[in-house]
Amino acid sequence: MVTRLSTYFLRTLRDDPSDAEVTSHRLLVRAGYIRRQAPGVFAWLPIGLKVKAKIEAIVREEMAAAGAFEVHFPALLPREPFEATGRWEEYGDALFRLQDRKGADYLLAPTHEEVFTLLVKDLYASYKDLPLSIYQIQDKYRDEARPRAGLLRGREFTMKDAYSFDYTDAGLDASYQRQRDAYERIFSRLGLEYVIVKADAGAMGGSQSEEFLHPTPVGEDTFVRSAGGYAANVEAFTTVVPEARPIEGLADAVVHDTPDTPTIQTLVDVANAHHPRDDGRPWTAADTLKNVVLALVALDGTRELVIVGLPGDRDVDLKRIEVAFAPAEVEAATETDFAKNPGLVKGYIGPWSPAGAVLGEESITGIRYLVDPRVVDGTEWITGANEQGRHVFGLVAGRDFTADGVVEASTVVAGDPAPDGSGPVELARGMELGHVFQLGRKFAHALGLKVLDENGKLVTVTMGSYGIGITRVLATIAELNNDDRGLVWPLTVAPFDVHVVATGKDPLVFETAEGISAELESVGLDVLYDDRPKVSPGVKFGDAELIGVPIIVIAGRGVGEGTVEVWDRRTGEREPVAIADAAETVARFRSV
Repeated sequence: MVTRLSTYFLRTLRDDPSDAEVTSHRLLVRAGYIRRQAPGVFAWLPIGLKVKAKIEAIVREEMAAAGAFEVHFPALLPREPFEATGRWEEYGDALFRLQDRKGADYLLAPTHEEVFTLLVKDLYASYKDLPLSIYQIQDKYRDEARPRAGLLRGREFTMKDAYSFDYTDAGLDASYQRQRDAYERIFSRLGLEYVIVKADAGAMGGSQSEEFLHPTPVGEDTFVRSAGGYAANVEAFTTVVPEARPIEGLADAVVHDTPDTPTIQTLVDVANAHHPRDDGRPWTAADTLKNVVLALVALDGTRELVIVGLPGDRDVDLKRIEVAFAPAEVEAATETDFAKNPGLVKGYIGPWSPAGAVLGEESITGIRYLVDPRVVDGTEWITGANEQGRHVFGLVAGRDFTADGVVEASTVVAGDPAPDGSGPVELARGMELGHVFQLGRKFAHALGLKVLDENGKLVTVTMGSYGIGITRVLATIAELNNDDRGLVWPLTVAPFDVHVVATGKDPLVFETAEGISAELESVGLDVLYDDRPKVSPGVKFGDAELIGVPIIVIAGRGVGEGTVEVWDRRTGEREPVAIADAAETVARFRSV
């Protein structure tokens, strides 16, 4: 049935929403696809649901091709399964928690690993039932601290999450590859450029973890890639550790007065001005060892200080440090923290002092000292002497101090070597479209999912988890497919196949547009017909451009001479054609 704009539940807006930060948010609201309900929460209107359904249909087709079966779980789930896996606490403030009238704890699911696992446990008991892959398309809920960018980061979002179940590691590898291949087909069909990057598994746990990122300046993820094919999120990037250097023959460390050097740059300036190197090379920030005091807040609220030592030409990367210390939250040490630890001299902290105090000993009790992987034995540093206005020069790692461990905490910069030896990396921004994990046996072990193997022995099932952000994918497509007048959807996900517009007041125009709409509908096309009788041509054209159906048929003044115009918004091509040839021309435009 032809959809008539005169009766369709659709209202466009002339002005941008005040809270819109990105193009997709602005245009999806203005064109009547979504409406804001609360920060990070949107209602879906009929035209928006049509686009969303088309994306979901592509996902369903490829999931079926990969051998996965669709199920559907509730969004409201009980506490107990998440408590069994430890994620009731691990999710922290990101979890929407609530109670029923009897005081029982529930949550709005941010993800569904636990209940998928329990469903399979309830129904399957033998290796003969495996492999199994099941999935759902369901809304998820996460209490984002700063929801932003419309559908790109919200508190409610639609996700396709699939889970594979095998009883051998080889089986998991095969299931993982099938899902990975399906993702490549999905994103190719949607016309989305993607980069597959090594990723951190985070609270999901497991071994192999990869993200499908769409390179875009509005992306929230920073990733690195090399010309040789290496790609990884910065959180998953591993530093190439330099070779240790000989310690024998190195000069003793020397303490110098360095007043008024609260920053690395001021320290370098004073060092070059008053304590130049013997070899004549100027000191640089890379010669200094910066020591950053952080507070780790555990799930139970306990607070631990940790000091991270890293080269002075690097900064702490918040995402990398959060991964390194997960599930604890990481924040900068406060004045109260420093007051409780008088051995910490702000601006002059170091792993050694002339008075013999070193990190971990009585003067700075109980503070772990971790270093960047570049701080290897034999490297020499300028760093704080734990005395106001003084630094130590020539402090040698492995001789004058040792760390309690190594941590990947510093920023990654362009030119850093890729860990696989494929050359220097460059940095780019990307939007996460999908994520595939080899979960392993974490959830199956916690929830007791076992099957009998060929020998009649109970074995723990190994799992994979595979997610695609449906609403985020929709927003990304909108970000890519627009111009200064509105959306321009790809044919694969456009809400309608063709938009017929009748302009003017002549009854013949409306009769012609009606006939063309019926003809297009009869050959299987989904038609939006702008039949509004008292709306100006300018408004109708403006709405057509804003809504973004890629093929538009305009019935106007030319009808009297037996012609209409067919317009391909994707290419800008506009062609006057005989009324009788309109359907054929639409088919030709759609085949491009």
